[in-house]
Amino acid sequence: MSATKPIDRSAGTVEYHATGGDGPVLVFISGLTIDGTVWRHVVERLAPDFRCILPTLPLGAHRIPMHEDADLSLRGLGLLIGEFLERLDLAHVTLVQNDWGGAQVLIALGDTSRVAALVLTPFEAFDNYPPGIPGRAIGVAVAIPGGLALTMQALRFRAMRRAPAAWGWMSKRPVPKPVMDGWFRPATTDRRVRRDLRKYTTSLPPKPTLLDWAEANRSFDRPVLVLWAVEDKVMPRDHGRRLAELYPHAQLREVEDSDTLMPEDRPDVVAASPPVSTS
Repeated sequence: MSATKPIDRSAGTVEYHATGGDGPVLVFISGLTIDGTVWRHVVERLAPDFRCILPTLPLGAHRIPMHEDADLSLRGLGLLIGEFLERLDLAHVTLVQNDWGGAQVLIALGDTSRVAALVLTPFEAFDNYPPGIPGRAIGVAVAIPGGLALTMQALRFRAMRRAPAAWGWMSKRPVPKPVMDGWFRPATTDRRVRRDLRKYTTSLPPKPTLLDWAEANRSFDRPVLVLWAVEDKVMPRDHGRRLAELYPHAQLREVEDSDTLMPEDRPDVVAASPPVSTS
């Protein structure tokens, strides 16, 4: 991937990586305290033929803190995806999403004119916010004064990283230490990044609102490919099937030997599943 580039947005500065090229545009969205390197094995397979763009949204792995008054709620960050596409003047984009559910929020509440298609790998669908044991653990940490800082310090150690309450249920195989070090370093070392992360985790809407936003996705009439892990302990298997029924033009492929971080566990499957729109 290319060197990191910054782009100024209303909420602050967002960094992103881009492979360049003139091929169809793929924008990769990653999850809480995870940056675009989670897609590295997928991108290296696709980059020769596609223009791959990987923003580091302010979900705890970002190196540049956002403005103090930035709207970092789920709604605000979902709309931030749309602003990112607009600022880069991207069109006919296929959004490829993992772990975090921002694309679904954008579809429900924002301008989707630049989005041609979706590829959805396991993510926080419907009302599964925060997801599973790892999500609830983060919720507890931010509720305790100093808890988030202590949690990030604990995540320096492999035993903590592989614990079910941390990232142990997120991937079948351990993510390489240097990669996870990069994910966790910003929120470990910078209290302003922890502030941003706390703002997000403490502003999730009630479950009826989440379900309303999910239902609004029925209006998305462009192609959707759902790649769902059948063994995932964090993102329920039936959510993949429900998503395939939700979108009018969706296909479902259930994937073996993967947990939530499918780009880590099965990059071969993600890269071999062609984008559902290249217009």
